Amino acid sequence: MPAVPTPLLHGLRVLDLGIWRPVPYATQLLAEMGADVIKIEPPGGDPMRVFPPLFDVLNAGKRSTVADLKDPEGRARVLELAADAEVVMEGFRPGVADRLGVGYAAVRACNPSVVYCSISGYGATGPLAPVPGHDINYQAYAGVLAPSGGPPRAATIPVGDLGAGMAAAMAVLAACLRARASGEGEYVDVGIADVLATWTGAVGTLTPAGSPVPMNGMPGYGIYRTADDRYVTMGVLAEQHFWSRMCRALALEGLEDLPLGDRIRRKVELDEQVASAVARRTLKEVQADLVAHDVPVAPVLDRAAMLALDHFRERGTVLGELGPGAPATPALGHPARYEVHPARTPGPVPVLDETRTVSWGDGS
Repeated sequence: MPAVPTPLLHGLRVLDLGIWRPVPYATQLLAEMGADVIKIEPPGGDPMRVFPPLFDVLNAGKRSTVADLKDPEGRARVLELAADAEVVMEGFRPGVADRLGVGYAAVRACNPSVVYCSISGYGATGPLAPVPGHDINYQAYAGVLAPSGGPPRAATIPVGDLGAGMAAAMAVLAACLRARASGEGEYVDVGIADVLATWTGAVGTLTPAGSPVPMNGMPGYGIYRTADDRYVTMGVLAEQHFWSRMCRALALEGLEDLPLGDRIRRKVELDEQVASAVARRTLKEVQADLVAHDVPVAPVLDRAAMLALDHFRERGTVLGELGPGAPATPALGHPARYEVHPARTPGPVPVLDETRTVSWGDGS
């Protein structure tokens, strides 16, 4: 009987603090290549367990440990595991891991060479960093839903969650190579919207504008037309707190306490009420109301508006000066951020058969 080959990532230990999809997908890619992934779950388990087919796909072959990060003993146990891991990945909103005592600084104190990766909706810095969201909101801000203008069209798969997971897995492996060679750890900051923005890209899309708006997947999750004939996305899924806040923001009286099961059974009726409430407000008004209530919301931007957005400029996702109107080929940055060894900015395009040495500057 032939010997089983050693997998590529044999010996790489990864601590997975993520729930839902982006971080578990990233660590699943690593697990499939042989990494030893220890999944840290809150008491009661990852909320994704209520969707067994999806949970199973994202977590097969991992180990699981329950730890309450709000309890000192649970936090100490996680830091003990982190001290023995090469990689730690988390998917909280920026600042939450630090408040729980398992942020980069706390982990680095017990493991100086650790590669610590954070995946969040809009990244750890920038004007949108604290804003809640889900995949459809990140698509909206990144110019994915209507890159050429016109009615928006959502992807049929969660391209933001999956794209960020794949980008994070790539970035983590690059940082591990450096850490193993030099002993230097790394902090990797992956913003889901950043990844999508680099995909929307400098040259737009060949998909024609004017595609129909799809039916929303849950009441409060989807694309909605506003009173000024523009579009806004909301990302309310299973979370009761987001549903309740949305109902209060949109003055949907008597609906804020509906449990998830009732919302699913009454999907069409409830979504019509949500759409009607949004349609009575302008884009500016509905966005302000929902932001004030901490509800996942994002305006649908075309490619030009995405490239001009302050958040992507401050993050370094969009580089260079933007001229009047839609620029032809603005430079786009790397989809992840590295605290210790920054990715280089795009250089000149080589001519055919050019073999010059690329200068890495301060990022070398």
